[in-house]
Amino acid sequence: MLVTLILLAGVSSTLALDNGLALTPPMGWLTWERFRCITDCKKYPNECISENLIKRTADRMVTDGYLDAGYEYLGIDDCWLEKTRGPDGRMVPDKERFPNGMKAIADYIHAKGLKFGMYEDYGNLTCAGYPGVLGNERLDIQTFVDWEIDYLKLDGCYIEPKEMDAGYPSFGKLLNETGRSILYSCSWPAYQEDAKMLPDYGSIAEHCNMWRNWDDIEDSWASLTKIMDWFGDNQERLAKHAGPGHWNDPDMLLIGNFGLTVDQARVQMAVWSILAAPLLMSVDLDTIRPEFKEILLNKDIIAVNQDPLGKQGLRVWKKTDRGVRSRLEIWSRSLHDGSHALAFVSQRDDGIPYAANFSAEDMQMAQGEYEVQDLYKDEGVRQWNSEQDFEVRINPSGVKFYKFIPKTSRAASQSSSKSESSSVFDPVVSTVLNLS
Repeated sequence: MLVTLILLAGVSSTLALDNGLALTPPMGWLTWERFRCITDCKKYPNECISENLIKRTADRMVTDGYLDAGYEYLGIDDCWLEKTRGPDGRMVPDKERFPNGMKAIADYIHAKGLKFGMYEDYGNLTCAGYPGVLGNERLDIQTFVDWEIDYLKLDGCYIEPKEMDAGYPSFGKLLNETGRSILYSCSWPAYQEDAKMLPDYGSIAEHCNMWRNWDDIEDSWASLTKIMDWFGDNQERLAKHAGPGHWNDPDMLLIGNFGLTVDQARVQMAVWSILAAPLLMSVDLDTIRPEFKEILLNKDIIAVNQDPLGKQGLRVWKKTDRGVRSRLEIWSRSLHDGSHALAFVSQRDDGIPYAANFSAEDMQMAQGEYEVQDLYKDEGVRQWNSEQDFEVRINPSGVKFYKFIPKTSRAASQSSSKSESSSVFDPVVSTVLNLS
């Protein structure tokens, strides 16, 4: 322990992560939310953390269109290890559940065109009590490289939060030195927030590709709205640190499991896209219902999440009912083409669809005329002038999610396209246009 701390004391801000990864929020699938730490394969053969689960999920990600939609990482979370290290000090995958070892898993995943993700913990134990990396950092990193992983989630159980400011950058530096491109997912600020510390998000963004900010998400509407509220309440100190290569992570997608209705699942997909959050599914892809699959594969909403500008959106308006938590709110994100994605969310879980009118000021929209596209395709295209109120009708615990496209931007784009076309195909017309 003392040797490790001495090594970490030399970490400086110059040791920044430089792997060229996560230029848009990472997308993929992780075991934890749906399958947790199920290890009894005799009792739960289709749910235990095992080679079988990972291979069948890889198959589904390819055949059912998830990889084509952008979900490229397939990750094993906690509970994949034997309880003790091998005679050579290396990590040992559970011999019954992963009989062919992790390199064979990696080969299978890579052959499908997917990328392989794994989990470890910066402490001496993982959160579920398996061997952590502390004191074995170099050996474990080399082992991960030998297994050809592409993504590493490094948790923070069983380590003091104050030690993370040096430890996580040091570990990231060792990852960089291997020469293998490994996306680095940190749990660094989540433990410091829990300890009432003030995380250094500038340093976190410099050293990690993504980072868990706060509570573990649970499979319920209450947990989802709690995390949404926290991100909205803390957005001023969080959003400015997100961008290409480094992202805030509000945790996994609950979509398709047991705790959310279809409307509530739509809320998470919309708000996570506004937040430029990693889209990490954790669901049984063999049994997912078609209506949830449709949400996860919505290409227009994925395009918002993956917008190359990489600017995290904000909660721009909320209405509080009788002094309790927010009941209606608007989340907005600026996109690279000058358009805006706006999610109108109702946290009300009672009654009938709720109709409301919003001004351009409520929505923080510039003056002008807009074409409005419903990203869930419940409505046709609408035209809206900022001098008018914008009316929405939102289901209880639901969302209306729109893309607002300025007509001036669209007209300018069309004009530019015509001009470019003329300059290529008709030099005379091009000259006249330039003179006029």
